[in-house]
Amino acid sequence: MKIVCSKSDLLKSVNIVMKAVPSKTTMPILECILIDASANEIKLTSNDMELGIETKVTGDILEKGIIALDAKIFSEIIRKLPENDIVIETDAKLQATITCEKAKFNISGKSGEDFSYLPYVEKNDSIALSQFTLKEVIRQTIFSIAANENNKMMTGELFEINENELKVVSLDGHRISIRKIELKDTYGHKKVVVPGKTLTEVSKILSGEVEDEVRLFFTNNHIVFEFDQTTVVSRLIEGEYFRIEQMLSSDYETKVEINKKELLDCIDRATLLVKESDKKPIIIQISDDAMELKINSQIGSMDEEIDITKEGKDILIGFNPRFLIDSLRVIDDENVTLYLVNPKAPCFIKDEKETYIYLILPVNFTV
Repeated sequence: MKIVCSKSDLLKSVNIVMKAVPSKTTMPILECILIDASANEIKLTSNDMELGIETKVTGDILEKGIIALDAKIFSEIIRKLPENDIVIETDAKLQATITCEKAKFNISGKSGEDFSYLPYVEKNDSIALSQFTLKEVIRQTIFSIAANENNKMMTGELFEINENELKVVSLDGHRISIRKIELKDTYGHKKVVVPGKTLTEVSKILSGEVEDEVRLFFTNNHIVFEFDQTTVVSRLIEGEYFRIEQMLSSDYETKVEINKKELLDCIDRATLLVKESDKKPIIIQISDDAMELKINSQIGSMDEEIDITKEGKDILIGFNPRFLIDSLRVIDDENVTLYLVNPKAPCFIKDEKETYIYLILPVNFTV
């Protein structure tokens, strides 16, 4: 094999596929990037058996061939080479020579035939949306998946398609995030749970441009993301997602409209007095036209008031400040509306059309 690529094109593609190279594995071949120039295009592939990424590189094929190279070493070499054309040449003994200007590296490779190719997925069921939209939806929900593996279902996000609506749901036992997106076309009903790791990595690769499209294909076991020159294939999390409908009550005793930035800044200031290990709640007292926020910790205390528009009863309620900050940060509206029932019931932050819903459970506190 002998190929020539510009450093910028090659490095961009290497950075994309590195996202599916496992950090620990019992299969050394999975620590490699597959360089496939056996047909009429150059493709790089990585696969950790849960997530696989393939991307095409612009370049010239002088001699066709295929080889697997250690991902860590190969990516470091490419990153540190001069900004010029890079030539990658292999011989029959699976030795790879990487040349750029006066720099020349020789590294051992592995047979491309041993590499675990991406699973073949029938591309029948698909939806299309803009890369900007998908990137935003992930950003606005990914923070409330569970970090640990105790409940595998909580480490993923529900993607549910109903006609022309995509609903994305994440939860971790203390909060729920929901985003609803209107699609351009109408589709049949689909319901899958996508691993959070997959969505995080896809989000990093997406351009985020409104004009750029991404297609999502679904099977019983896999989801495929196709965009630009890249294909991402991921296993789905198997099982039935949580039934959250009964938690999404529209009843409320107190409705508060408040400036989002003021509320976010105030909670942000309050957390200055709380160490990461402390579980100190922020206590919110809602009365006629003001919201009073208090926090007490070993470091000190803070008390601040914000003007609000209120309907319904006064209420005193406590929350984990981090959960409020996470939700408020991803809402783009100038003002937000909070719906509350009592100090033991969840708080809802949502817009009128319910394109976003953030449910946050309160915490107990002593005054």
